[in-house]
Amino acid sequence: MTKPRRLSLFFLRVAIGWHFAFEALSKIENPDWTAYYYLQASQGPFSGAFHALADSALMPLVDLLNQWGMLAIGLGLILGWFTRIWAYAGMALVFLYFLATPSWPGLEYPAAFEGNYLLVNKNLIECLALWVLALFPSGAPYGLDALFQNKKTAES
Repeated sequence: MTKPRRLSLFFLRVAIGWHFAFEALSKIENPDWTAYYYLQASQGPFSGAFHALADSALMPLVDLLNQWGMLAIGLGLILGWFTRIWAYAGMALVFLYFLATPSWPGLEYPAAFEGNYLLVNKNLIECLALWVLALFPSGAPYGLDALFQNKKTAES
């Protein structure tokens, strides 16, 4: 892979990692933050499941997993450490966001969601970008994954 391609994957990985980490920290630092309202605004084929989750006793756990899961995904991507695992974890999380608030015709949400366009929204775009990071060696050579690759190569 050429150096410009490696650098483009590196910058994409760090940018998405930064986005996850920043979003996580903003949620962690706000004692009033909860995913409850996002889940209650859900529409589409899975809205019943998201509404039930919002109204369940699991909400504190959902909030905790959302906050700290996003932080772990963000730090893993920024550091390039177990990048493929964190990219797939990020994909799963962001795809759940997409399913909760899909940008499909006829759905109207109580508050305008940033980056919500006809069929495609920012969550779907980030999910697809994470897929690219998972499919390519985006944690090496500019990340901690490179240390593990060099060790494997030396042991072979």
